Amino acid sequence: MAKAAEINHTSVSIFVVVGLSEDSEPQPHLFLVFLCIYLITVVGNIVILSVISSNNRLHTPMYFFLANLSIIDIIFSSVTVPKLLFILVTARKSISFLDCITQLSFFQFFVVAECYLLAVMAYDRYVAICFPLNYTLIISREVRFRMVIACWACGLVNSVVQGISISRLNFCGPNIVDHFFCDVTPLFKLSCSDTRLGEALFLTVVVLAGMGPLTFILVTYGRIIGAVSKISTRKGRFKTFSTCASHFTVVALYYGSGIFSYIWPSFTYAMNKDVKVVAVLYTIMTPMLNPIIYSLRNREVKQALKKALMIRTIKLNLI
Repeated sequence: MAKAAEINHTSVSIFVVVGLSEDSEPQPHLFLVFLCIYLITVVGNIVILSVISSNNRLHTPMYFFLANLSIIDIIFSSVTVPKLLFILVTARKSISFLDCITQLSFFQFFVVAECYLLAVMAYDRYVAICFPLNYTLIISREVRFRMVIACWACGLVNSVVQGISISRLNFCGPNIVDHFFCDVTPLFKLSCSDTRLGEALFLTVVVLAGMGPLTFILVTYGRIIGAVSKISTRKGRFKTFSTCASHFTVVALYYGSGIFSYIWPSFTYAMNKDVKVVAVLYTIMTPMLNPIIYSLRNREVKQALKKALMIRTIKLNLI
């Protein structure tokens, strides 16, 4: 370790990102698939943002948080997908050390920001259902802005900490990143430094920024279910809990895949095809599915979308 410590980390200036497979030829069929997914993600989330901003009925805390989720999803998917598309169409898998650390830092920024934002959205639903008369007082304009700023700030702190932690490691041997983007766990495997401190730091982040918000969400939904169960009519219970259905579905997708990708590899330190498939789910598929889930399962969003489409159709007919 002492010898490795003497080697500057720039001894490895280029990493090779394996991608989804070790195929050294361009994969145009996969390129088209992921290009379509990326375009649907960007367009879908932009539509959600446009509908929320243009409809006064949606200028509420719930949709304010949803708008921030859409912003995060657009940038989150843009951190990994463009590089993956480049690899698939050109089979050029090299990435510079600086670009790799930059990608990792941005990825860690948005993955943590989304974790906390999902917890904030769960709290919003809890207050709306359990304290409806005081909802506007508790989730005031100032409070919701502070909560969103806190989510982004937590993501930024994690990004800086993880970026510095990885950039200080020495890379003097193999440079093959066995993933489709630069992430913490595969880079730990390549380092010739003592990574115990970095691994402990990363595990702390997983617990605080991952399991912490998830535990809060589960406790919050436990209280929501308790409050809903006291409603006398079945119709009333269904109508009340339906306001949480979209959020609960998103949480299940995001955390279900995220836990498998981070908690499991943190103990095994081994990346394989199964982990990559799950990583595709939470880094690429979930940002695409979020606007679809909210538009299909939320009546107000569906009504706003129909209204926007009708207005657009009328304008086109008048031209």
